[in-house]
Amino acid sequence: MLDAADLPDDVAALKAMLIAAQAREAAKDSAIASKIEHIACKDERIERLEKLVAAFKQAAFGRKSEKTDPDQFDLALEDPEMAMALIHAEDEADTPTANRLAKPRAINRGSLPNHLPRVEEVIEPESLVCACGGCLHCIGEDVSERLDVIPAQFRVIVIRRPNMHAVPAPTVSFRPRLRHG
Repeated sequence: MLDAADLPDDVAALKAMLIAAQAREAAKDSAIASKIEHIACKDERIERLEKLVAAFKQAAFGRKSEKTDPDQFDLALEDPEMAMALIHAEDEADTPTANRLAKPRAINRGSLPNHLPRVEEVIEPESLVCACGGCLHCIGEDVSERLDVIPAQFRVIVIRRPNMHAVPAPTVSFRPRLRHG
């Protein structure tokens, strides 16, 4: 607020100050009007979403929900799904581009960087002789990696577990030789 002492004595300067104040007030009024319009639009969207939720609940938990054919259930949900798609499109249009993510985050799950040193541990059975008498042969292996953190050093520990399969021992049969004589 300006004091009377701060006001200029020049009439033209007073008129300019008054016009500038009116312009600021008009800008504030238009901003308030646009905010009110935006809030009304959001209220309308909330109302539509509440109706969609009610339709979903009715279709899922209504009086005849258990008696309806599953194909009919899908038909009942087509209109709400279309309405949801429309609302999502409106939300995307309303969201400023600065708030949207440019691209989804790149998430690297399942592989550790190749530049880290690797320590391999192989877990094998103590004996390669099977209880049935045959030998165990490797038919494959499971490999898993985990990150091991040593202070100021990272390394990857690779654990190999061979999949063993018993091959039965060959059976030797002896036939007694008959002597002719």
